[in-house]
Amino acid sequence: MPDDPTAVQLDITAADTHVYDVAITHPSGARTAHCVTVPQHLLADLGLSDAQEPLLVRASLAYLLEHSPAAIPDRFALDEIARALPDYAKDVPGRL
Repeated sequence: MPDDPTAVQLDITAADTHVYDVAITHPSGARTAHCVTVPQHLLADLGLSDAQEPLLVRASLAYLLEHSPAAIPDRFALDEIARALPDYAKDVPGRL
C-alpha cells in the first residue's frame, strides 16, 4: 500500500469459481467484509479475458469506494454496479 494515509486497503481472496472474499480496511482502521461474485457474462460484456477477473474485482471495488462508499453491500454481484452506477461499464475496463 502506498504511504498515502487516506488510502483504503483492499484484501481480495478467491473463495470459489467467480467468487471473492474482500476485506476493506479504511484509514480509520475500520474493516468491512464483502462477498463479491463475478457473473460469467460480465467479462465478455466488458471485453475482458478470464485472467483479468481478479483485476476487475479490485478495480470495481475501487470504483465503488470512489462513487458510493457508504453503499457497498456485504454480498453482491459485479453486474449490480452497472445498474446502480451507469458509467461503470464504460469506466472500469480502463482502470485495469
